[in-house]
Amino acid sequence: MTIRVLVADDQELVRTGLRLVLQSYEDIDVVAEAADGRQAWELAEKVRPDVVLMDIRMPRMDGIEATARLSAADLDPTPRVLMLTTFDLDEYVFEALRSGASGFLVKDTEPVELLRAVRAVAAGDALLSPGVTRRLIAEFTSRAPASAPPQSLDALTEREREVMALVGAGLSNEEIADRLVVSPATAKTHVSRAMGKLGARDRAQLVVYAYESGLVRPGWLT
Repeated sequence: MTIRVLVADDQELVRTGLRLVLQSYEDIDVVAEAADGRQAWELAEKVRPDVVLMDIRMPRMDGIEATARLSAADLDPTPRVLMLTTFDLDEYVFEALRSGASGFLVKDTEPVELLRAVRAVAAGDALLSPGVTRRLIAEFTSRAPASAPPQSLDALTEREREVMALVGAGLSNEEIADRLVVSPATAKTHVSRAMGKLGARDRAQLVVYAYESGLVRPGWLT
């Protein structure tokens, strides 16, 4: 199946580079380009992309607001947003995840990693680079007090809460399995059940919930 991609960045050179890289793969089609968040939102309603590569900082409407609007819009398919940032430690990235982004990449990512990211989010997975994610979330969520846990958190089993906290700390299913001494398939099942009970779109939103609910705070996992 061809993955339809919309590229949104206020720098034409960046858009051109991303398009040339992505168009070189047979399973990806860049269907539109946008120079700002408002144009990205408007074009997404028309061309219905599977994935939007969204720059965080753009004129008229930034990537965070555009992402929030796309997440709230009744589009079929619902576009998955992959945020692009110049810096791996960007204070706006956590807000982007909260707004509905499925992950983020720094702009100097290698082409093969860009391809892997687009394919991953198109398949419904979240793309959270563990090392960068742990540093970023630890840095910026430590500045905000924990929110009250959502009522639906009561529906989670003790094991599901434990798994959710490990997801929030940036661990992969394989790392969770090693820590809990279970199979990767079992870890994946626990993650999926937690997402289903909380109504989380993907793993990225589960990370946000883990911090906002107070299940995990920066630096707790060593």
